[in-house]
Amino acid sequence: MPINKTVSLSSGFLKLFLFSLLLLFKQIILANKKEHTSSLHEKPGVSQPEFISSSAVKQVQKFRKKQPSAQELIEGILSGKTSALSRAITLVESTNVNHLAKANEVITACLPHANKSIRIGITGVPGVGKSTFIESFGNHLTSLGKKVAVLAVDPSSTISHGSILGDKTRMEELVKDPNAFIRPSASGETLGGVARKTREAITLCEAAGFDTILIETVGVGQSETAVHGMVDFFLLLKISGAGDELQGIKRGIMEMADAIVINKADGDNIKKANLAKAEFNRALHLFPTKKSGWKPTTTTCSALTHEGIPEIWKTIEQYVEFAKTNHYFIENRKEQNQYWLLETINEQLKTNFYNHPEIQKLLDATKKAVRNGEFSPFAAAQLLLNIYHDYKK
Repeated sequence: MPINKTVSLSSGFLKLFLFSLLLLFKQIILANKKEHTSSLHEKPGVSQPEFISSSAVKQVQKFRKKQPSAQELIEGILSGKTSALSRAITLVESTNVNHLAKANEVITACLPHANKSIRIGITGVPGVGKSTFIESFGNHLTSLGKKVAVLAVDPSSTISHGSILGDKTRMEELVKDPNAFIRPSASGETLGGVARKTREAITLCEAAGFDTILIETVGVGQSETAVHGMVDFFLLLKISGAGDELQGIKRGIMEMADAIVINKADGDNIKKANLAKAEFNRALHLFPTKKSGWKPTTTTCSALTHEGIPEIWKTIEQYVEFAKTNHYFIENRKEQNQYWLLETINEQLKTNFYNHPEIQKLLDATKKAVRNGEFSPFAAAQLLLNIYHDYKK
């Protein structure tokens, strides 16, 4: 046999052998994959030690499932227990009509112990650094001996209606502070950058002994300003390059701000932040005088380096002293209470309407009729409202 032919045959056998190994290797991989079909498969954890009592485990599980009474929640809140505070806020936020009476009992009992805090609303466009700022600001406040409650509102998806509620992940230090309480809530269908029951959550936090309430809104635009109606001081966070004097003409969120803070004033961005500060200062001259008589301030800060954070708190203290001296502080809270009276009525009417048995029976059919063009939306709405009123009689 010629040498070239022998070499060719050897090369062919070698390729066949390698191909067979490759097939065998793939079969092994596929066999392993069949055992773990989920990409989220977890390795077996550490087994429970033998000395753990099964009855003790059942008791703990039973305790966790047990719903505390209204009185237990009230006593827990007034004694400063954050676990009771968390459960009370969850109760208040519940849309279950069966929880309404219990929630009202808790809030009513906490009201005499509320109204002893400074309420600060913090808002700004997405990406401005609200959560990072709040952690830096909150750490500064707790270092001064303050008890800080953070009510962080996350936007809800209009598609899945879910919310990440991930603000705590950005506040790694503050969440471990014993003098701080962080409660994320979903905005749901509520406009204005706040959650449906943020006002009630403020009352519960104040009753639990928190003297400084920080409300972080969702990333808001010019007209979403509901948070302004529940706080004493309204802080607007900005970043350089986000606007100029033209913003002063827009009668929106900037007009309501008691202070404008240019965040991320660090590194190469310091010069840009100072330019933005000058721009917004010029814009403030276009605003009418605020009802409180306070002249809004503009400053820069860095939530990363903590530069400018103490000065912001000093500004808030100056504002509170100013507003209490001219009696605007109390009058403003009285007006806010009137506003939330009307908001609560609107919310309760809406809840009662959609939870009415007859409306629940007819709503899907009515929506289908409107969708098919058999009824106009206005006629269908009037029909449902008439049915609701007739049954209420």
